[in-house]
Amino acid sequence: MEVPASASLQEVRERIDRLDTQIVRLLAERFAYARQAAAFKATAAQVPAPERAERVIRNVRQMAVDSGAPPDAVEQVYRALIGAMIAIELELHDKPSNP
Repeated sequence: MEVPASASLQEVRERIDRLDTQIVRLLAERFAYARQAAAFKATAAQVPAPERAERVIRNVRQMAVDSGAPPDAVEQVYRALIGAMIAIELELHDKPSNP
């Protein structure tokens, strides 16, 4: 992926900071959907969904290739992300239901 040339290291860092803001907002949205997904899973055993995780990994690796990002690095990030999502869903399943 081509990006505009930066005139200084400071400009590069400012652009990265702007991207980080967008990424965190998108992560917040993804975590909100993970919380919704947990509600559709009757038991904690349904949370990990390894077949879904592997499908996501295949998809993001292809997106990485298509976008010019390193697929191995994208996979690492997504494996960590999926692990965090699973942890949140499991926490929700461990909480007692509100009466």
